[in-house]
Amino acid sequence: MLERLDPAALVRLAAGASLTVAVLLTLGKLAAALASDSLAVLASMIDSLADIGGSLITFLAVRVSQQPPDRSHRFGHGKAESLSALAQASLVMGSALFVLIGAAERLASPRVIEPGLFAFIVLVGAILITLALVTLQRVVIRRTGSTAIAADRLHYTADLATNLLVLAALALTAGLDVAWIDPVAAVLVALYLAWQAARLGRSAIDTLMDRELSGAERRRIEALVRDHPDVVDLHDLRTRRAGNTTFIELHVEIDGAMSVRRAHRVTDALEARLAEAFGETEIIIHQEPAGLEDDRLDHRIAEARAGSA
Repeated sequence: MLERLDPAALVRLAAGASLTVAVLLTLGKLAAALASDSLAVLASMIDSLADIGGSLITFLAVRVSQQPPDRSHRFGHGKAESLSALAQASLVMGSALFVLIGAAERLASPRVIEPGLFAFIVLVGAILITLALVTLQRVVIRRTGSTAIAADRLHYTADLATNLLVLAALALTAGLDVAWIDPVAAVLVALYLAWQAARLGRSAIDTLMDRELSGAERRRIEALVRDHPDVVDLHDLRTRRAGNTTFIELHVEIDGAMSVRRAHRVTDALEARLAEAFGETEIIIHQEPAGLEDDRLDHRIAEARAGSA
């Protein structure tokens, strides 16, 4: 069934499923937290509550990012996905801090809790539902490369780990009757959330700041271009990503006696090679006679530094 959907529809499906799951998990964990008085379950519930905000942001950002370029946004709306990821990172970091404060208070005044069967049932159900969502998101990311869905999947993958940790903490608390297990589990959940938020935020900022592609990807571009028999050399390679689109700009050096028509065919061939290798792309290629002297030394130095990163 999923194979019949186009990439845009797949991304919308994943975003809608994420929002639905976040609401269901939040309601279930809220009931379990009230029934068990477990700080670890409460921490997991707060994370799911942040998921609602994050999933809603993703849901809206996906629709914005899929809008075609217009007169005010000539390069499209792809960075809406990175803004969504940055907002999610902020929500997760705030949730982690809230849980850490609660855990510190509980450690200062520890008390033994009785989780009860209901809390265990809710957590097992949360694990199964989250696993199904993560599986769907993996399929969507493989077919679309969506940054927003990738950020969402990272968060729900973290949720799987935290739910398993909380489930283990409840089991130990019930079996050993020890007060400190529950708040310590909450601290571990909070630290894991903070780490994931930092990673997610850094990735979003890299995109928003037009960070160059990796050194390996840049070398792949150079190899594809230089492999064309009519290309003498290339320079001033600049790259970035926005949403699902990779932007590539470069100057190619060709025979100065080549006709304009043939040079145009060379450029078309290069664009086709790069598009096949990198998927959805926007490519700008400037042609120059080989051996032409110019004053772009600073650009070449910058290119060399980026390529070695």
